[in-house]
Parts: sequence; C-alpha cells; structure tokens
Amino acid sequence: MSQTLNATTLLAVPMAPLLGAIAAGVLGTKFGGNWIGRRLSHSLTILGVLVAFILSAMTLKSVAVDGARFNETLYTWMVVGGLKMEVGFLVDGLTAMMMCVVTFVSLMVHIYTIGYMEEDEGYNRFFAYISLFTFAMLMLVMSNNFLQLFFGWEAVGLVSYLLIGFWFNKPTAIFANMKAFLVNRVGDFGFILGIGLIAAFAGTLNYAETFAKTGELAKMMFPGTDWMLVTVICICLFIGAMGKSAQFPLHVWLPDSMEGPTPISALIHAATMVTAGIFMVARMSPIFELSDAALNFILVIGAITALFMGFLGIIQNDIKRVVAYSTLSQLGYMTVALGASAYSVAVFHLMTHAFFKALLFLAAGSVIMGVHHNQDIRWMGGLRKYMPITWITSLLGSLALIGTPLFAGFYSKDSIIEAVHESHLPAAGFASFAVMAGVFVTAFYSFRMYFLVFHGKERFDQNPEAHHDAHHDDGHGHGHDDHGHEPHESPWVVTVPLLLLAIPSVVIGYLTISPMLFGDFFKDAIFVNGEAHHAMHELAQGFHGAAAMALHAFSTAPFWLALAGVALAYYMYMINPALPAAIKRIFHPVYVLLENKYYMDWINENILARLTRSLGTVLWKVGDQAIIDGTAVNGSARLVGVFAAITRRFQTGYLYHYALAMIVGLFVFLTWFVAPWSAWLGK
Repeated sequence: MSQTLNATTLLAVPMAPLLGAIAAGVLGTKFGGNWIGRRLSHSLTILGVLVAFILSAMTLKSVAVDGARFNETLYTWMVVGGLKMEVGFLVDGLTAMMMCVVTFVSLMVHIYTIGYMEEDEGYNRFFAYISLFTFAMLMLVMSNNFLQLFFGWEAVGLVSYLLIGFWFNKPTAIFANMKAFLVNRVGDFGFILGIGLIAAFAGTLNYAETFAKTGELAKMMFPGTDWMLVTVICICLFIGAMGKSAQFPLHVWLPDSMEGPTPISALIHAATMVTAGIFMVARMSPIFELSDAALNFILVIGAITALFMGFLGIIQNDIKRVVAYSTLSQLGYMTVALGASAYSVAVFHLMTHAFFKALLFLAAGSVIMGVHHNQDIRWMGGLRKYMPITWITSLLGSLALIGTPLFAGFYSKDSIIEAVHESHLPAAGFASFAVMAGVFVTAFYSFRMYFLVFHGKERFDQNPEAHHDAHHDDGHGHGHDDHGHEPHESPWVVTVPLLLLAIPSVVIGYLTISPMLFGDFFKDAIFVNGEAHHAMHELAQGFHGAAAMALHAFSTAPFWLALAGVALAYYMYMINPALPAAIKRIFHPVYVLLENKYYMDWINENILARLTRSLGTVLWKVGDQAIIDGTAVNGSARLVGVFAAITRRFQTGYLYHYALAMIVGLFVFLTWFVAPWSAWLGK
C-alpha cells in the first residue's frame, strides 16, 4: 500500500498549465511575434490542463484508495529570524478533490472556448489567461503554508481581473474588472491581517505547525483588549473569504463580472475562484473550531447572502446574471455550512455545485450563441426544439441546482439544511430559516429562466435588438454575422463539455456522499470539535444510505418548497404571463429595491467612496503636504537654512574678525569658567 506521493508528479500538476499559458501567451500573441497560430495555442493549453487532470485523478485514486498523503517543503525561499518562507505541497482528501474539480472544469472550459471564442481577436490571449488561472488555483489548493496560499489567492485575483476586462475597449468591462479588483482588496486586507497575526503569535506560516499550536493560541487574548486572539484571527481570515467568495456586503463585484466572456463565468465565478474562500475556511477548521463567535458571524453572513441574493435573481432578465445571482446564493449555502461546523458538507456542496453551475453557465453561453448573442431571456422562448442538447443539459443542471432528489445538488443542499437545523449556535435559527426559504426562491428563479428560454412562445424574432450584434460594441471585433433570426444548436466543441458536465451533475452526489460526509475521506484534512459542535454527528445518525435519503426527501419540506417554486414559475410564465406584470405594479417599491440591488452600489459609490475620498484628501493635504512635507521635510530644510545663514555671517574670511572672535572667546572663558573655579578653590 502506497503511503506517499511523488513530489515530481505533484509538481507537474500546476506546471503543465503554466507551460501551456506561457506558450500561448508569449509565442501566440504580438508580444512574442505570433510564432504559433490558434490551433497550436489551444492545443498546447488544452494538453497542459489535460495532463494536470490525469495526474490529479491518479492522485485522487492514491489518496482515496491507498491512503497516500504528502506534506513536504519543495523549496525554501528565505528565512527571516525563525520564520520560514517556503513553497510546499499538502495533499490529502481535501486537496485531491479540489485538484480534480479545478482541472476537470478547466478542461471543459478550454474545449468549450474553441467554439465560443473562435471569431475573437484575442483568442490566443484568452487561452493563455484561463490556463494561467488554472495554475494559480492549483497552487492555492495544493499549498501547505500561508505564504503560498496568499500567492495563489492574489494570483487568481490578478488573472480574474484580466479575464473580466478581457474586452478592454468595452467601458462596462473595464468598470467591472476595476470593481472586482477594489472590492477584493478590501477582503484581502483582512486576510493578510489574519495571516500576519498567525505569523506573529504562532511564529510560523506552515499549516501543520500552526495547527499544532492552536492550544496555545486559544489561551491568548488580543493585545489591549478582552477579545480572544483566535476570534480576531478567524474573523480576519473570513473577511478574506467574504471578498473572494462574494459574501454580503463584499458580493457586489460578482454580478458585474459577467461582462467578461461566458467561459470565464463558468471557470472563475462558478467552479473555482469564488470557492477559494470556502476551501480556505475548511482547511483552517482546526482554528475556526476554537471560536463560536467567529462561527456565529459566518452563519449570519452566509444566511444573508443565501436568501437575499436569491431574491435578486428573481427580477434579472440577463441570462448570465440570473446564473450569477444563483452562484451568490449557493456560496451563501456553503458559508452557512461552514458556520455550522459542517465543513465537509460545505466542501461537498462546493464540489457538486462546481459541476452543475459550470454546466449552467456554459449552457447559457450556448443559448447566447444560438440566438445570435442576445442575452435577454424575455426575447427567447421555444428554444427546446432548436437546441435539444443545450435544452436537456440545462434542464439537468437546473434540477441539480434546486435540489431534486437523486441529483448531485440534492445531497449536498439537503445536508446543509439539516446540518444548520442541528446546530446549537445562537445564529442557527435565522440561518435555518434563510436556507429553507432559499429553496423556494432558488426553484422559482431557476425555472423562471428555464421556462422563458426553452418553452412557451417563440419571442426571439420580436427582439428590438435583433438586428444589432451586442458584441460589436466591445471594441475587439468580436462580431458575429446574423445568419437569420432562427436559433441553432452550438457546435460539438460546445455541446460535448455540456454533456460531460451533465453526467457528474446527476450522479456525483449519489456516489460520493457516503465517503465524503460519513467516511474517512476528510479524516485528516478537516477537524470538528464533536463535543461543542455536533451537527455532523446528528447527520451521521440519521443517514441510512444515498438511496434511502432520496426516498425520504419526498416527505420533507425542502422538496415541497422546491416543487412549489417550480409550479409557481410555470403558472406565472407559462399559464398566466400577465401575472408578473400585475405583481410588479402592486409591489413596485419592492421591485425598485431589488432592481437597485438593495442600493449597495449606491452606498458604496456615494457614501463609502466619498468618505474614503474625503479621508484621503485630508491625509494628503494635512498629513502628507502639511505635516510630512511642510513640517518634517521642508521645515527641517528651512531650519538648516536659517542656521546656516546665521553662522555664515561669522565666516567672513577676514583675519582681524577671527582674532577678535578669539579674544572674545578667551574673555568669556576666563570670566565664565575660570573665575568661579578660582573663587571656589580660594575658599
């Protein structure tokens, strides 16, 4: 039985996508002289990700079947005092699962991109970016220390900035990527403070060494306060997760990031980058288990995100934004599970969500291609007969999303609801209500989109924008000729990834719930204090197999709430389409609130931004110009100048002036110093 993994093989996992990114980004662009064409660029990047996926799958097999583990330093960058800056890998069940999810979804997105971006001028550059993103995400999930974690954390943020603003001549895309960059800096400030506190008080950046000192950290207080040090550390780390995983109120960047090409929506904002925060908290479970205050905070933030972001999905008409708000809501579900100390359930939902949400995003992109780049679901309808593969895969993804029994999302979502219900933390009551209500909301907006896109009357020929190609405005020549108004199915490079993602969206939950939640798969990766937090123990007591869980679901509230959401969506948009407009008139103030996204953008731009600008102006005018430049720098220079001007008057160069100065000096010496001493000695 193998107990260790090969370091060279593990190193090849992130290096293969990196080499592909360098090849396409340097040799395939103007920067490197366009030495290689489109075919070779996408072939090299796809090959790199394929190699990474195969090696990741082999690693997962070794970890799950043979019990293999790896935790070693590969390179020591520097040593500062007793603090080591290292590059190393930690591979256990959590890491191996994340490696497979990242590489498989990335591989599907790479193949899909061949069809979706075929007419874009930045084709090779886009492949370089998504391959570079895969490298960064792999470095993040494979790290065994906080330094490498932070490197991967910032690297995925950098590449997401490049991808969201990929069409850099499109003003809305530039605004969106700057917004994502700035909001994530807020979260990252908290994240680096948390890492700094660990380095200062634990004296190490290595995970294992930090976890070994949790007993000491639990007894410490934050200097100058009566706060527990671990509570401050956990909240700081979680603020980083709030930015990266788009939790309220740092969620505002994610919907706007849909301005980037659709493939990156699937890669970054559904499957990998936004789940980095969830992964990080699960990895840090030995620390988070020490603070109930931090867990309560996580529960509240996750519950708000799960419910209130779902409400926003109800009124969206852009097909990608509906799926984006769905992502926000599901990230809230994962966060709630973290707060309930059900870390394995959160990571389980992370995995299932990655497959069906990537599927829904790519299916949305297929629909956009099929209707000649229209994204408004009000001008679609009846696409089922024109796009059968896209239709069936979208249906499967939607069923998984709403938690239909036997589908992947059901096992993870229902487990979250049950875990929160069993939690004894003070915030669990509100969180339990939020995730339960979110079931109905999710089902309603998901099937509102599904029915408007694939069923009902055909409305694509009534679109007032039908004769205008939306992508002509991006400034990158990403135009597509309008070959008539009739929709068409997408090419095989688009539909094959849809079919391959649909398979795990249906079966992966049934196959993996037992080992991942109630087996030993995460035994040495996730720690739960069973005495203080018994949600997972209660779940294990009530679990009698995946099939029994699915059968029991038909008699539970979540199933009937989801069914009610689907039925209401069908009635409102298929049977009585006049009803939504009537409800909108009656509840117009509520609609305005939702349409303005709870005025969070207005608050950020008109209050927080102005306060920050005013503070910056004060610091600039008073702190920098008046105190630092005016007093400390220029003031000291002026003082030296005045002193020099005075002393210069004594340096005339005339001999008689110096003789006079010597006589005066001698007189002072005799009268001031010598005379008192003579009188004293005489006594």
